[in-house]
Order: sequence, then C-alpha cells, then structure tokens
Amino acid sequence: MPMRIGESLPKFEGATEWLNETQETADDYVSGQPTLVHFWATSCGICKTNMPKLQELKAKYEDRGLRTVAIHMPRYEADTDIEKVKADIAAHNITDICAIDNQHKLKDAFLNEQGWVPVYYLFDAEGKLKTRAAGEFGVSVLTTALEKMFPAQAKEASA
Repeated sequence: MPMRIGESLPKFEGATEWLNETQETADDYVSGQPTLVHFWATSCGICKTNMPKLQELKAKYEDRGLRTVAIHMPRYEADTDIEKVKADIAAHNITDICAIDNQHKLKDAFLNEQGWVPVYYLFDAEGKLKTRAAGEFGVSVLTTALEKMFPAQAKEASA
C-alpha cells in the first residue's frame, strides 16, 4: 500500500551512498522544514524531462524554506553505475542532497512498492505527507500542492 496523506517522513536510512551530503546531514536538513523528496533513475526519460520543471519549483520555493532530497533508485542493473549517476546529476544540475538507493531500502521506507520513477513526496514542516504524485504529470500535481502550501508565494508569482 502506498504512503498515505498524513504519514510521517521516514528517516533516510539504508542508502548505499550519499552525494552532496550524508544521511545525518539529510535528516537534519529536512527537520522542521517543508520537504520535497523525489525518486528518479538514470534510465528514466520522464525523470530527465521533468528535471528542469522540478528545478524551477525548487528555485521558486527554497527561499520559503522548501528543502529537497533526490533519491536515485535504479530500475535496471545499468542504473547502478555510480559514474553514470554522477554524470546525470551534473548534466541535470541536481544540487539536492542525493541518496543512491541501490538496495531499495529507501524505496521500501517510502512505501514505493511499484518502484515508480519519477515519484514526488511533499511533506509539511511537521514532516507529514501532504501529497504524493508520480509520472509524467507529477510535477503539475506538485505545483498545485506547493501553491496551497505557500499561498503568499503563489500570489506574488502571479501578480
């Protein structure tokens, strides 16, 4: 069963590797802050297509306290090539704290049973899930949820 609205943000335990930070830093970084966690894979075309839109959302809301954590979840053996992952991180300007989930422990912690990528989880400052969205239109769902979470910011952007 997928993670339900209102469930708590899991700890980032079990990643096989961390890029840009560590698990402890990631847990501290998101504590008490609205947080967007997104799962992606090097073999996921939709993930790569959505990255610029995701970066725009991040830029729009990070000054309001939004934190982001990227989780690379391999779908195929080729996705476990860490050098390819690092190259894609650089190519798509992923500056988020990034966990490598080669053993799918974070996938399991977030109840991503289907192994969806991309999938986006938005948590409020109390660490409660506000929305979960997956696939091609996930960023659109996320945009609406962020506008509700940060109504003043959305109003300023449309003015």
